[in-house]
Amino acid sequence: MPSVDSPAALEPEWARYRSPVRELVMLNAVLAFVLELTMLVFVAWWALLLDVPWWARILIAVVAVGALVMLWGTFAAPRARVRLPVIGIVGVKAVAFGAGVLALWGLGNPVAAVVFAVVVTVNVAITTFVRTRA
Repeated sequence: MPSVDSPAALEPEWARYRSPVRELVMLNAVLAFVLELTMLVFVAWWALLLDVPWWARILIAVVAVGALVMLWGTFAAPRARVRLPVIGIVGVKAVAFGAGVLALWGLGNPVAAVVFAVVVTVNVAITTFVRTRA
């Protein structure tokens, strides 16, 4: 994996590919971003529906989403401040997306939680494969 300061780390992961693979890698990157945002929405949604006073729900939602954003930005983002080995990055993604899956399950949507988990697993597998081929 290239260092964060190297020119290779600044170019998008799809730059190494030609069509049609390039478009598929780009589509997977867009899907990854949508899944990350969706995970945060699920966690906030779950927190806002807890059976506690309104101020506590807002506080829990802000802290939970903030913690996930900090975790992701520090360890799992493409330009993360702390470079972990691949297994560490996948572990951080499993914890973060696992929170989204559990939140969705806790909202009473077990089928949607399983579908989300499957889509996330395939997306993370493809992203990990693409990034480790550098």
